[in-house]
Amino acid sequence: MSQEENKVFAKLFGNVDILSEEHLELILQNMNKEQSLFFLVEAIKMGYRQNLYTIGEVEVISKAIRVMNRN
Repeated sequence: MSQEENKVFAKLFGNVDILSEEHLELILQNMNKEQSLFFLVEAIKMGYRQNLYTIGEVEVISKAIRVMNRN
């Protein structure tokens, strides 16, 4: 791959590299349950890093993720 092909187009939630608009579209079109949970967790972690949640909210979100992972 050339350097141009390796260039990151965008980063989702400060952690997930998106290589192009087409790459983002593929993610959106083909997302399954496991991937959707991954993206939700990444979004929550980003919000936590940016101090968007209180301690109580973080506890509730953490419990909700654990419950979702059990199913």
